[in-house]
Amino acid sequence: MNRIIGVIFSFLFFISCTHVYQPRSISDIVIKNFKMDSTSIRAIQAVDGERVFYAGSNGNVGFTTDTGSLWNVMSIKYQDTILPNFRSLGFNGADYFAISIENPALLYKIAKGVATLKYQEAHENVFYDALTFFEDNVHGIAVGDPTDTCASILITKDGGATWNKIPCEKLPKIIEGEAFFAASNTNIKTIGSTVWIGSGGNAARILKSTDYGVTWQIFETPIIQGTGPQGIYSIDFYDRKNGIVIGGDYSKPMETNANKAITRDGGETWSLVADGKSPNYKSCIQYVPNTAGKELFAVGKTGVSFSNDGGITWKKVSKESYYTIQFTDKNTAWLGGHQKIGKLDL
Repeated sequence: MNRIIGVIFSFLFFISCTHVYQPRSISDIVIKNFKMDSTSIRAIQAVDGERVFYAGSNGNVGFTTDTGSLWNVMSIKYQDTILPNFRSLGFNGADYFAISIENPALLYKIAKGVATLKYQEAHENVFYDALTFFEDNVHGIAVGDPTDTCASILITKDGGATWNKIPCEKLPKIIEGEAFFAASNTNIKTIGSTVWIGSGGNAARILKSTDYGVTWQIFETPIIQGTGPQGIYSIDFYDRKNGIVIGGDYSKPMETNANKAITRDGGETWSLVADGKSPNYKSCIQYVPNTAGKELFAVGKTGVSFSNDGGITWKKVSKESYYTIQFTDKNTAWLGGHQKIGKLDL
């Protein structure tokens, strides 16, 4: 009997070992591009290999449902004169929400070809950078530069029907010169009821809430900081414990020092990775789904880079410039760039 049990145990152990994920080795990629005239696309919502939605810099929002053969585009104007510059786009499972940068801030709900203004804010320093929804699709959050002594954070608790700004007394204090980047709609990440936000400028820190933005903590990172274009440009988490940030100095995009860091404790502490090595400045980083936290892509104006060991080492796989990337599965991603959207099939 003991011998039989031993054989069964060995067999089960062997079977379990065969299911350990083996990261892919990718040396170069080919991206199919779709030209988007007169718009810079930093915010996308990738649905699957056929469907992607985007928000652009000239008030345009659009989508394809047939892998790019046809694009449906709608132009949004405010008071018939202002074309909102959208760099953020969120999805609540039914409708899309886009918020503009600069003054006035304009947050629109986009549903069935109709754009409805849901929130606006006028202030000389207003500048919203990113917007996303939590997994329940009821709670949503947007982050912007400070207009007071704290980050500008908007919250919805009803799927986007109403939005309210969190008062500064309920948020961590921002260091003078600390702000956020509207580079790719990815300096914010949610899992469950938890949200992480990465800052830049005179400080590169992580704002974290585990209760949909009711209470907050703030944590230091070793990412380069101290001047306006330095800091965290993008953040992603594979699960509640393991995450990564990337950025650098936008004004010195070829530099590689102190621009990548990982966490193993949910964002409380961070360690630099590949310091002084590729990749250089990047505006977006994303884990590839269903790859056990091993595979990542990072994109920016300096090209596309890939890691198959959780961000410890990297390889440049394309020279093409993009602002953002979003995967729908382990083999398919959409990318947004200057006057273009890209499609990647691995």
